[in-house]
Amino acid sequence: MHVPEDAVVSSADVALALASAASQNGVQVYDRTSILHVMVKKGQVTGVETDKGQIQCQYFVNCAGQWAYELGLSNEEPVSIPVHACEHFYLLTRPWETPLQSNTPTVVDADGRIYIRNWQGGILSGGFEKNPKPIFTEGKNQLEIQNLQEDWDHFEPLLSSLLRRMPELERLEILKLVNCPETFTPDMRCILGESPSVRGYFVLAGMNSAGLSFGGGAGRYLAEWMVHGYPSESVWELDLKRFGALQSSRTFLRHRVMEVMPLLYDLKVPRWDFQTGRQLRTSPLYDRLDAQGARWMEKHGFERPKYFVPPDKDLLALEQSKTFYKPDWFEIVESEVKCCKEAVCVIDMSSFTKFEITSTGDQALEILQYLFSNDLDVPVGHIVHTGMLNESGGYENDCSIARLSKRSFFMISPTDQQVHCWAWLKKYMPEDSNLILEDVTWKYTALNLIGPRAVDVLSELSYAPMTPDHFPSLFCKEMSVGYANGIRVMSMTHTGEPGFMLYIPIEYALHVYNEVMSVGQKYGIRNAGYYALRSLRIEKFFAFWGQDLNTLTTPLECGRESRVKLDKGVDFIGRAALLEQKQNGVYKRLTMFILDDHDTDLDLWPWWGEPIYRNGQYVGKTTSSAYGYTLERHVCLGFVHNFSEDTGEAQVVTADFINRGEYEIDIAGHRFQAKAKLYPVPSLFTHKRRKDDMELSDLHGK
Repeated sequence: MHVPEDAVVSSADVALALASAASQNGVQVYDRTSILHVMVKKGQVTGVETDKGQIQCQYFVNCAGQWAYELGLSNEEPVSIPVHACEHFYLLTRPWETPLQSNTPTVVDADGRIYIRNWQGGILSGGFEKNPKPIFTEGKNQLEIQNLQEDWDHFEPLLSSLLRRMPELERLEILKLVNCPETFTPDMRCILGESPSVRGYFVLAGMNSAGLSFGGGAGRYLAEWMVHGYPSESVWELDLKRFGALQSSRTFLRHRVMEVMPLLYDLKVPRWDFQTGRQLRTSPLYDRLDAQGARWMEKHGFERPKYFVPPDKDLLALEQSKTFYKPDWFEIVESEVKCCKEAVCVIDMSSFTKFEITSTGDQALEILQYLFSNDLDVPVGHIVHTGMLNESGGYENDCSIARLSKRSFFMISPTDQQVHCWAWLKKYMPEDSNLILEDVTWKYTALNLIGPRAVDVLSELSYAPMTPDHFPSLFCKEMSVGYANGIRVMSMTHTGEPGFMLYIPIEYALHVYNEVMSVGQKYGIRNAGYYALRSLRIEKFFAFWGQDLNTLTTPLECGRESRVKLDKGVDFIGRAALLEQKQNGVYKRLTMFILDDHDTDLDLWPWWGEPIYRNGQYVGKTTSSAYGYTLERHVCLGFVHNFSEDTGEAQVVTADFINRGEYEIDIAGHRFQAKAKLYPVPSLFTHKRRKDDMELSDLHGK
């Protein structure tokens, strides 16, 4: 691909130019100065200790690249920055007889895993090999800007690719093979943002060999973050708080970067998973579910079941299935969804973040009323779906909160919110109060019991009526399940289907699971995974934080006005922004799209990020998608904007604007017609109870 605007610049020259311009504006630059540690007082940066003395400051940015990990650990209060270095090789040649011009295009050969560009009239060529060499695992990196040793044997596969792509290169004299360190992160995305543990400590590191490409944008967003308290775009995928301390193990990082570096030139099919650093966090049920055919995915270091392979399926074929088309697990997930609709399924959702907030007085209620948009002053036992908003009304978190007692609350949040949500809560909680915030994620195994027969299973196990009259929707109480007491049972499912969430103290997890599966046999019970969960929630128009919702999305933009109580008597964070938005209107709206002329068997599937067109004009992109087995169509969620045809400026989006448009979703260059909906489509399944046990056992695959 030839990009005429492409350019080649020297990173050293760019850095020098920026430093010179900064100096002219009053910035002091200290060359050859080592930072010994960052000084912190009461969780706030106060200065840095260098080998030339102290410098007082309110903000510190760790952009130390390959030294970022060690520098983070040198603080009085350590900051975890998961980066690890690998050796990176590139070849330099002397100029051609007719030197290459400065506008010679850069060549990237992904199949050959190499890049080639002009260098002083000759060639600079490097690549990202399949077998990278991690370095500095054992301890502190003492290396300055100098080369590591040449390794021609290791570079040989890249050299062979280079000669296949440019045979004339054999005529050039090789000047040297450069070997230098390059840092990588556990997920191939750079690290940006403020530390969750130290205020004023910012990080910009782990550029994964793309520092010059990302530098301008990343620098801008970090500057906005420091000046305004937040960047102008959602950068959650880059946020330091997406990681926890668990991802900073040197052994974990060493193994993970050996997988990450080759992926820079690999084709990544939808829903691929890292193979290294696995089984780091597991539910007590992991071995039992694994023996029953669970195929696993990883989220925030936690193993979660994708689906369960029946005994008659070829495991090896499923593991090697890599496609942008209809996947081999289609029928498996279909049977799990059908069981959720007609009988009962169990999904292990232990990875979800779980906090308990308690106080001796009314402090817990007061702080939660200030931090959350919905009204949490509800009777004991009630559950509230709510958002934790920022000053702009955007979602910092989307969660469910149960009131356990007058002064105690139980909060359930998305898996990858564990660090971010904790930091946000601690930021606003008074240090000298009687408030206690405890992360109890590890204390409870969570089982999602989904389906119309869930009520029968729990009724038998608890000897208590579980019908809506006795156990209404969005209600929570502790009860016995089997021999185990103190099980926190909630009448909610995260999918809109009937059922319950069971929060089980981990010592009871195996017993409760065994009892549920044993009693559930006659009701057609089976295990299900997150792929079924995704299909169910998307066709029910349930938005998820981190996929459909982010820090720039407000409740009014995604149809969640009912989760906002503007008149609850508390001036909660984001209230002013929502009042203004309610008066002026929204400039984007989350919409559900059902594909019409899409052939599930033959056409490429939508996965996420596809462009949305209204009357032929681009209006946004999809945020998540899944096949809706109930609707027998692909379903996409995405935000629709109203751009002025004359100026391109954003305008108010109304329900009438959504409903009057003709829509298409662009999948890999082919546009498919789609119906837009602002509300979920009624289910095609009926939830009638079957009395024929043999018919139910057929659902279980017997």
